[in-house]
Amino acid sequence: MIEQEIQQFEHYFNLIRDYLINYSMQVVGAIVILVVGLWLSNRLSKMVEQLMLRHKMDVTLTNFISNVVKVLLIIMFVIIALGKLGISVTPFVAAIGAASLGAGLALQGMLSNYGSGLAIIATRPFIVGDTISVKGVSGLVKVIELGHTILVNEDQVEITIPNKHIIGEILHNTFKYSLVKGDIGIAYSTCPNTAIKVINQVLCAHSNVTNNPAPQIGIERFGDSAIIISYRYWVPTTQIIESKLAINQLIYNDIKAANIDIPFPQRVVTINKSDD
Repeated sequence: MIEQEIQQFEHYFNLIRDYLINYSMQVVGAIVILVVGLWLSNRLSKMVEQLMLRHKMDVTLTNFISNVVKVLLIIMFVIIALGKLGISVTPFVAAIGAASLGAGLALQGMLSNYGSGLAIIATRPFIVGDTISVKGVSGLVKVIELGHTILVNEDQVEITIPNKHIIGEILHNTFKYSLVKGDIGIAYSTCPNTAIKVINQVLCAHSNVTNNPAPQIGIERFGDSAIIISYRYWVPTTQIIESKLAINQLIYNDIKAANIDIPFPQRVVTINKSDD
């Protein structure tokens, strides 16, 4: 039993020794090709990334193309190294094809997300930094990956959306800003132009309110007890709540300082007395 194991060990040892003696240069050459290939793929992918950033290309598209270049170069050098060792790559290609078919059938949902991610990167309906609203959720685009897109809302909560739920849906893109609406009631005895001027001064003076598009202020409707002044303005998406609260406080203070009455709901009741 021990002699059989010794003979088997000697057999494998001789095979390895003969292989190293006969193909040592091929092994060294394959290792050199792999090392050079890894170094060259990293350098070329970084060069592509820097070139695209220099031309102000989208960050997501830049990362995707640079990674594709890197992966393709690594695959090419691996095939060359295997050929240097005398290993045929045809069976590997067939096995990869069969495995890809099985994986595609098992991972249809994931692949649809990746396909949608490629469509987003290619068509660019939005980019990192835009504010989008889709499928009932909205937020600032933080990251665009092949499989999903990450949004950040005004509460600093990250929302992950699979890309297949973005492509083909109705998409609202307000770029970096989000719309905020508000209104306030003033007494009928007050000139509405004065109130509009006060509100406009508050909005134009606030640092978070953008001038493009400019704020919109006007008479919304005529209520039972007050003239309703409506105002609309745009602020950075991640600062909606803090901006709205601060601006409402400033509008209230300046309205009161301008001696503009803010009436409360009331009814006028007239009692007619009949003469007996």
